[in-house]
Amino acid sequence: MSRFWTDKIASLDPYVPGEQPQDKQYIKLNTNESPYSPSEKSLQAMMDQVSERLRLYPDPNCQSLKNALATSYGLAPEQVFVGNGSDEVLALAFMGYFAAGKPLAFADITYSFYKVYAGLYGIKPKLIPLTDSFDIDVADYQDLDVSGVVITNPNAPTGKALPLADIERVLQANPDVVVLVDEAYVDFGAQSATQLVNQYPNLLVVQTLSKSRALAGIRVGYAFGHKDLIEGLERLKNSFNSYPIDRIALAGATAAVEDTEYLAEICEKTIATRETTVTALQSLGFEVIPSATNFVFVSHADKAAKDIYLALKYQGILVRYFGEKPRIGNHLRITIGTDEEMSALIAALKTL
Repeated sequence: MSRFWTDKIASLDPYVPGEQPQDKQYIKLNTNESPYSPSEKSLQAMMDQVSERLRLYPDPNCQSLKNALATSYGLAPEQVFVGNGSDEVLALAFMGYFAAGKPLAFADITYSFYKVYAGLYGIKPKLIPLTDSFDIDVADYQDLDVSGVVITNPNAPTGKALPLADIERVLQANPDVVVLVDEAYVDFGAQSATQLVNQYPNLLVVQTLSKSRALAGIRVGYAFGHKDLIEGLERLKNSFNSYPIDRIALAGATAAVEDTEYLAEICEKTIATRETTVTALQSLGFEVIPSATNFVFVSHADKAAKDIYLALKYQGILVRYFGEKPRIGNHLRITIGTDEEMSALIAALKTL
């Protein structure tokens, strides 16, 4: 520990991303990246920006992307916020809407970055346990005395999704605080809460280009909400970094949002491969939690998750193992890759 660290730095428990080993080529099924190329239109738009124009600052308002998102989701541009990946959007929302002294409610098993943000901003988490079957019980989100509510839908790492009616119940039960719905995986089989934005001024929906649009490498995320909520995020952003999205990423992101046909194509492929993979895993004795994402969350009655993880890694296949975390220490999260990658996974598992 450096003698120059403040108490704040020393107290942090940073987020640990999925491993990215460099020792050899792996089949990477551990970080929920898309196995497919980004849209050709997106790639071309980014290449077009590699010119002398890079001497100029990008549009600080990201207006072309906001317009494309607003058109795609039937909202006004003033209801759209853009940030450097959904993680930055989440960080600003935590800072602006949840650091109010009261606890912040979210599930005990969910995206682990929430606890990191809470620690960074001095927010006390109110962890609400998932049921024994890893469901969010919305009855547990009634009559809360909190600064806000965060729900990941579909949830990660479990993959389970809530119907829109349940999201509405949470919104109706917590009208005086922001309810943030993190929809990183929504395009793979869940209902988006974006259609509720005009009905609930306390709703903030966060999405990303990293998963369904195959653009994890350019770090673009966004939020939808009432214009007052979005204005609050803009004020925070412009007090921190006025240019979070570079010219290349802005062009590629705008083109990707506009290419709705390609989005539907790769989502359909992913869903089909997911269902085939679920059947194959179940035939090998795995318990597979129903998934509306581009991953599956599994356990095996006879084989320890750690042993499976290590054996697969030895064979050049990476899956996500969560260590000794409570309740999920014997589970693995497996990203859905191409049909060929999943066939290789199943073949490797059969040798175990």
